[in-house]
Amino acid sequence: MKQIRNAFRFADEKHLGQFRKSGEPYISHPLAVAEICADWKLDAQAIMAALLHDVVEDQGVKLEELIERFGAPVAAMVDGLSKLEKLQFKTYVDAQGENFRKMLLAMARDVRVILVKLADRLHNIRTLDVMSLSKRHRIALETMEVYVPIAYRLGINKLFRELQDLSFYNLHPFRHETLLKAVRASRSDRRSLIETVHSAVSNALKENGIHAEIYGREKTLYSIYRTMRSQNLPFSQIRDIYGFRIVVDSIPQCYMAMGILHALYKPIPGKIQDFIAIPKLNNYQSLHTTVVGPYGDPVDFLIRTQDMHHVAETGIAAHWLYKTGNESLTDLQKNSLGWLQSLLDIQQQTGNSTEFIEHIKVDLFKDSVYVFTPKSKIIALPRTATALDFAYNIHSDIGDHTASVKINNSVVPLRTELQNGDIVEIITSPNAHPTPSWLEFVKTGKARSRIRSYLRSVNQADSIKLGQRLLQQSLKSIHLNEAGIPQPVIDRLLYETGSKTLDDIYIDIGTGKRLAVLVARRIAGLFDEIGHKPGMVIEEEPQKVEPVIIYGSEGINVQLATCCLPIPGDTIIGELNMTRGLVVHNAECLHAKKLVAKEPEKWINVDWGEELNRSFDCYLRLLVVEEKGILARVTAEISGSDANITAVEMETQGEFNLLKFTVQVDDRIHLARLIRRVRHVPGVRKIGRDRI
Repeated sequence: MKQIRNAFRFADEKHLGQFRKSGEPYISHPLAVAEICADWKLDAQAIMAALLHDVVEDQGVKLEELIERFGAPVAAMVDGLSKLEKLQFKTYVDAQGENFRKMLLAMARDVRVILVKLADRLHNIRTLDVMSLSKRHRIALETMEVYVPIAYRLGINKLFRELQDLSFYNLHPFRHETLLKAVRASRSDRRSLIETVHSAVSNALKENGIHAEIYGREKTLYSIYRTMRSQNLPFSQIRDIYGFRIVVDSIPQCYMAMGILHALYKPIPGKIQDFIAIPKLNNYQSLHTTVVGPYGDPVDFLIRTQDMHHVAETGIAAHWLYKTGNESLTDLQKNSLGWLQSLLDIQQQTGNSTEFIEHIKVDLFKDSVYVFTPKSKIIALPRTATALDFAYNIHSDIGDHTASVKINNSVVPLRTELQNGDIVEIITSPNAHPTPSWLEFVKTGKARSRIRSYLRSVNQADSIKLGQRLLQQSLKSIHLNEAGIPQPVIDRLLYETGSKTLDDIYIDIGTGKRLAVLVARRIAGLFDEIGHKPGMVIEEEPQKVEPVIIYGSEGINVQLATCCLPIPGDTIIGELNMTRGLVVHNAECLHAKKLVAKEPEKWINVDWGEELNRSFDCYLRLLVVEEKGILARVTAEISGSDANITAVEMETQGEFNLLKFTVQVDDRIHLARLIRRVRHVPGVRKIGRDRI
């Protein structure tokens, strides 16, 4: 208590004369945050950090002083909570990305950091009314996208619901007010339903010797709003606004209570879920069932023990993860510790702060799918996760060397989406490695960051070569010669871009993070700014700009556009894309022509290399008669042409069938030979190359 008082006095002194937007003394905010942390039963160090969390950012207090006065653990928490200097970043998005990165990594070392941060965000969003509409909207959106999922991921459902509703209130105040009035008006109509159900369930449980606490509960406004939006229903048609929690003494009593409930009211098929046997990703445990109530309305029930109820409401705050000595970890702590550790893994593989946050948001999605290893261990992954995501979840090295996958003893493609109850077996090979195509279908942040990291490392030399070639091409287009650029210009360019060497700039250009044309223009502008005459490097006659040569095996640096799938022999053009690198299109692609007209400076001349050691995807479109065996005859001819089929779709068009194939060919000559063979198959009326 003495330490907490000292922290309060220090914070009060440092914030003296500082006021919140509402006019209150600023110290009221850290005090409110500390009160929330005390409600969560956090320790003295966390409460001290809550009181001190703004003194570094707002009052310029040095960390050394905090270490000396309050100890290293408190100072480390305050440092994790403090925002970085915004002057270091060009945009608000970059600044926020780096702030989240810092906070989440501090959280991975000590989970109390995020608990204090969540308390800070809760008080801020409770007091947003005095802010401008634009600021309220921005803070509420950020809360909904990041802090709400984190609260859910850590199992703090009480906080999760309040943050969600307050975000909804600040994002859509009029919708919130209208819905609140409607819910209040409906309460009197539903009171008899609640009393009838409560009385009937309470008596039935007592008659069977089960002691239970029964709580009526109302769905949150945001939950009701989301249901209305997703099902396109008016409020008057939302019938399951109320539900009940039944809290019993033991796990066997949970299942007995469900049986008694189903004997009393008819359960709705498909609405029974057992999260006791298989807990949610955040270790939430309860039985869920929906029954048809006495007046025909569906009524939700959650059945759990006292311990489950405590964890369901306060999550990791129920027994926070600051472990000392050889204390044993609970399942929730192990689960959360594993997720927090994965943040560190993602951080090591990620190129920049914005990408880091992108990966984190992916893993914060709450919907989960539960699958089994061959040894019957349960693995929880985000819904829509693929077999390859499963491999990376087991271990990064297993993911990197995944050769094939078996689901329920059948070999399936790596991109196969997992379903609840699948038994997944990963088959690895030392010769298997990540490819750029893997990024198109993996869903988890860990898998995406690891694949990107691998591709960056193996393609760095290629990135440098491509970036240098692109910059040379852009410089020549404005009559400059790279070889003659003086060192002062290079030094200034490195300083402005935050790069250590020119190779770093080449890599950024080669991977699409910078546009070569903009770098070239900046170099030209720097001549004037530092007083150098560019005459010494201007070409008297601009040299002919040679096209960039494409081999199709450049990896992440060069991608073939999926809208037109160019193949060797096609006339091609290249788009410098800020997120995808160099994207190669067929020169006849309609999509590309629109983009060229809009932003011609992003397009460069490209051409195919002479030695191409791979096959290229190509779309084929066939119109065939609807008769038995036609598909088998067509696929046989395609295979007989030494082409591999990677996908096929079929749809009916009147008396004909439309077949769409994705095939792998060497070049246009190979494709022409294939088309000639297939055209002679009986029943084929039309065949041609397809575009999306």
